[in-house]
Amino acid sequence: MSHDISALRKFVSPEIVFGAGSRKSVANFASNFGARHVLLVSDPGVAAAGWVQEIVTLLTDAGIRTTVFTGVSPNPKVAEVMEGAELYKSSECDVIVAIGGGSPMDCAKGIGIVATHGRNILEFEGVDTISNPSPPLILIPTTAGTSADVSQFAIISDPDRRFKFSIISKAVVPDVSLIDPEVTETMDTYLTACTGVDALVHAIEAFVSTGSGPLTDTHALEAIRLINRNLEPLISNTSDPFLREQIMLASMQAGLAFSNAILGAVHAMSHSLGGYLDLPHGLCNALLLEHVVAYNYSSAEDRFRRVAEAMDIDTRGMGRAQIKLRLMQRIIELKKRVGLETSLAKLGVSVSDIPYLSGFALQDPCILTNPRKSSLRDVQVVYEEAL
Repeated sequence: MSHDISALRKFVSPEIVFGAGSRKSVANFASNFGARHVLLVSDPGVAAAGWVQEIVTLLTDAGIRTTVFTGVSPNPKVAEVMEGAELYKSSECDVIVAIGGGSPMDCAKGIGIVATHGRNILEFEGVDTISNPSPPLILIPTTAGTSADVSQFAIISDPDRRFKFSIISKAVVPDVSLIDPEVTETMDTYLTACTGVDALVHAIEAFVSTGSGPLTDTHALEAIRLINRNLEPLISNTSDPFLREQIMLASMQAGLAFSNAILGAVHAMSHSLGGYLDLPHGLCNALLLEHVVAYNYSSAEDRFRRVAEAMDIDTRGMGRAQIKLRLMQRIIELKKRVGLETSLAKLGVSVSDIPYLSGFALQDPCILTNPRKSSLRDVQVVYEEAL
């Protein structure tokens, strides 16, 4: 009896501590890894919100030295990764902790790779390119959305090529993820909306991905349900701890789903936009979402019906066209209600950018698991519709 090896599914995740106050166990975990000197990676916004100082204090009180690196911009750059790795080595650090959104977390993953290989981060683009194990990595997400803290992805920007490249490997799954909803209380409503819709895109793309399976489906559908029900209420009441926890849980489940099922054309096209024009990742995803759903719908009708049901749409007695329409309407309505009502054109994307953007999108590994195969022209048309 022959078995198709491509039908096998593995599931990777870090050790996860979920819940209010979980960040406070950071020193405990660092000590378990034998930490004497931690490199703490973050960014200026998170530092201004006070979280960096809190982590430094927790580590210092436990007798662990800390060197802080906050030189990370919103789409982390090659040079920033290299600078962080240089600091890691010159300070003789032995453990990496990152607190922040996707950018500091991805930067920290890159720093770990460079620290143990001593080569440029550009050399690790692609799938399974990493030979040496990275230093112990503890991640504390401050946004409920990007899920870099549970994923086997690190996304780095190369300004020279105006290209965002992906590093995909079990080696970039952190050792520990401390998922603490309390840390997200300093997010403004705009960032809450961007990252919340990012998590929704993760869940939808993972569910319809050609890499999906029973281990990822349950996480993806539950994330869709939680975001559909709780994101709008959270935007109107960002101080509600219950709603924050629901969205943080959704983000984590969406992350476990996409890390293992991979993503699709929304992310391929969004990475391209973010690399070419340095735009916010969650916003790029939001603007492309319904256009890609429309493009993919016919290739995964049954899956999209289940997405619609997870978004509380009663599909009984509805035909295909009607389900598709209702799903699109709900996505557009959700984005509008959380205030993500802009367009690519308003962000400075012009028709003349589309050939470049489409070329980069087709080079992105996420396009490979999209349910519908995509030609250059297909991708161009979707970008044009999103203008």
